Order: sequence, then structure tokens, then C-alpha cells
Amino acid sequence: METFLEILREVLKGVMRELIAYFFRKNVLENKKTTPRRWKQKGGSHK
Repeated sequence: METFLEILREVLKGVMRELIAYFFRKNVLENKKTTPRRWKQKGGSHK
């Protein structure tokens, strides 16, 4: 029974580590703000 609890604890540690890494990657690394883009000027006369 004790070994089963140790195995379960290790599995839960691994799952939590993966979840934290996933959310960290998604929220921090992929949310880099790109430079603001300017509106493209459409046709017409430009003065």
C-alpha cells in the first residue's frame, strides 16, 4: 500500500509539473506583444 501511494504521489507531481509548464508557456511566452501595426493607407489623393 505504501509503495502504491509513493507511485501515485510521483505521478501527480509529474502531472502538476506538466500543467504548470503548459500554462506558463501559454500565458508568458506566447503573449509577447508584437509591435503595433499602422493602418494601411488605401487609395485616394494624398496631400
